[in-house]
Amino acid sequence: MKDDLNLIRVLVALDQHRRVGLAARALGITQPGLSNALKRLRATHDDPLFVRSPRGMQPTPKGQQLVDAAREMLELYKTRMLGDSAFVPESTPAEFRLAMSDVGEMVFLPRIIEHLRVHAPQATVRCAVVPPSELTVALEDGRLDLAIGYFPDLSGGNIFQQKLFSHGFVCLVRANHPLVGRKVTRRQFLELGHAAVHAEGRSQEVLEQYLRRKRIRRRVVLDVPHFMSIPYVIASSDLIVTVPLAVGTAFASTVGRLKVLDAPFDIPRFDLKQHWHRRFHKDSRSRWLRSQISQLFNEKTDEWRELKAVDG
Repeated sequence: MKDDLNLIRVLVALDQHRRVGLAARALGITQPGLSNALKRLRATHDDPLFVRSPRGMQPTPKGQQLVDAAREMLELYKTRMLGDSAFVPESTPAEFRLAMSDVGEMVFLPRIIEHLRVHAPQATVRCAVVPPSELTVALEDGRLDLAIGYFPDLSGGNIFQQKLFSHGFVCLVRANHPLVGRKVTRRQFLELGHAAVHAEGRSQEVLEQYLRRKRIRRRVVLDVPHFMSIPYVIASSDLIVTVPLAVGTAFASTVGRLKVLDAPFDIPRFDLKQHWHRRFHKDSRSRWLRSQISQLFNEKTDEWRELKAVDG
């Protein structure tokens, strides 16, 4: 049984690290030892299982089937035979690794940090910037625990997701704007100068796609790659900007001198979710973290669900 378990671990390590040397080091064996184990597996299954590529050792279809089965067997062995040690948030040091956009950090992080201070006082949080094309791999190999926010391309059979809440868009103008009162009209929206944000986060794409589809052309005066300068620009100019609801209300409450107004168009809403990998679906630490996020952020506790104008 020990030899069979070692072969299972070889499959999982090769799939995780994609390099023979790295996989061997992770298992604490020599590179020739791992190569011999792979040779035995190839002979048993009459398939190369892993083939070399510019991205490292890639599994064949048969190899991927065996890897998936090996992960399930290791998880079963860990939980049923060894006993999965429970995560104790009150006393266990932990580093939670999260992927969010800069907007997501502004919306989610304050409440997460305050919650962990009380319920997991030894925990730390690390936010990582990971290209969308690498998110799945980062969740799989444990570099990330969760991706939280709007990630429409993060899907597939190995990715689990849970909807937290959905949001729409609002407009921001300065509090004493000479042309805009308690609402912005379609005519004003088209005539005013706009600030446009093209950030790494994907939520703004929902707005831009809607405007293109409806052939609504703004007069863009300022185009920026991130949100952080926006409230200061809007508060000191006659420009208007369209941003996600949580962003607009956060800017108005912290920076001041801003009005949050309904957009004059029916811009589609978008879902904010938490995403994780199948590999960690039953892990006690991951389960605890996901439960905290879903308690903090959901449709019932959504503090932004009712828009009210905010005058600075």
